[in-house]
Amino acid sequence: MKIRKNDTVIIIAGKDRGKSGKVRRAFPRDDKVTVEGLNMIKRHSRARRAARQAGIIELEAPIHLSNVMLLCNKCSKRTRVGYRFLADGKRVRICNSCQEVID
Repeated sequence: MKIRKNDTVIIIAGKDRGKSGKVRRAFPRDDKVTVEGLNMIKRHSRARRAARQAGIIELEAPIHLSNVMLLCNKCSKRTRVGYRFLADGKRVRICNSCQEVID
């Protein structure tokens, strides 16, 4: 999976198209990520003793990876992610538009 936790991404499809945010959680098995403050859904919840209040709660729903793209912090463009091996043999992610190291 090329997008990780704490990466800044932009949504390219769906109701929040064009908005950007930080990846809060990644789900590699499902190829999904949750983005901070985006793709909000409403859920009805019942009160569970003192733990949670009853009512309608807004949650961030996971978004499929095909609907998000990484924002490069160097060139400030949305980009595809590539890989390169450094001289010491370490594999790092790179921005395919400006060839800068992301990690």
